[in-house]
Amino acid sequence: MPSSSHRRAPAAPGLAALRDGPAATPMAFVRAMVAAYAARGMDPAAALAAAQITPAELRKSQARITAAQMEAVSYAAMRELDDEGLGCFTRALPWGSYGLLARASLSAPTLGVALKRWCRHHGLITDDVALSLEVVGDTARLVLRPHHRPDPLAEFCVVSVLRNIHGLASWYVDSRIPLQGAAFPYAPPPHVDAYAVLFDGPARFGVGEEAAIAFDARYLALPLRRDEAAMHQLLQRALPLTVRSYRRDRLLVQRVRQVLATQPLDAHNADDLAALLNVSARTLHRQLKDEGASLQTLKDEVRRQRATELLLRTRRPIKQVAQDSGFQNEKSFIRAFKGWTGCAPGEFRNAETTPV
Repeated sequence: MPSSSHRRAPAAPGLAALRDGPAATPMAFVRAMVAAYAARGMDPAAALAAAQITPAELRKSQARITAAQMEAVSYAAMRELDDEGLGCFTRALPWGSYGLLARASLSAPTLGVALKRWCRHHGLITDDVALSLEVVGDTARLVLRPHHRPDPLAEFCVVSVLRNIHGLASWYVDSRIPLQGAAFPYAPPPHVDAYAVLFDGPARFGVGEEAAIAFDARYLALPLRRDEAAMHQLLQRALPLTVRSYRRDRLLVQRVRQVLATQPLDAHNADDLAALLNVSARTLHRQLKDEGASLQTLKDEVRRQRATELLLRTRRPIKQVAQDSGFQNEKSFIRAFKGWTGCAPGEFRNAETTPV
């Protein structure tokens, strides 16, 4: 999704910078780019050199590269081929094509509108695939289907397009959008373990003739948090969106509150809560910190609201109120409630319900 302006390609980073970090991206994706060069009778040597990828490494079936290397080789290949699709489609997508799509959706009021617009506009630059946003209940799916060609979707095409739109969606709302699952029409590739990094939800293979990623539909209602200045800055270096995961999750606080309110007995500690949210406890704490929140603060807010409602609207015994509010025993509930209000639960109930 680079800018439409033509600029000299930056000098390649040093070897240490490119190879710093985990090598998780399959070399198979680089070989797909090399095939695009071959189809046009061009030499990929310069692009491979820019990413510090040797011919010997390229030939290794199970080789992996770092995110920085993937950025470098993709950038160089897009410029040399003048094809942001990197050979995925019958017609090349000239430099700046995805930037135009991203800009065209920037004025949308919500993420849902932006994604529908992006999918529709994608059909204007290539008719090889059809993209759509589908919502069923609480689940949203971005679906990629072959349009005219009878052959199955190629892996590199599927991964590139879905990673692109997922990364852009996260950028639009400045929030990591965790995936609930992903489905692919092809058999599990030899590097299937890499999909746990590429797509953070459970992946299924050999499913029908379409590819799709699924996520919580509530993200679609989030407003776009980006303006024209942010878009201009993004387009100077947009490739990280497709090869690196977005960290911040603006919906996480809401999701945590909902679980704490609806499943208080199942979310006593960070490990249990993280499991319900399909993240690690470490990730949970880190992302809440990014949002300026803490698990304990959220717990207190939800428990206090629940306890207050039960005390004022019901005549349930204090012990039952404690349990229904997520406390393991009455003693800890009374201690916490005194800290919140300055009085015991029974005193609070009597004072608020006694006629003046």
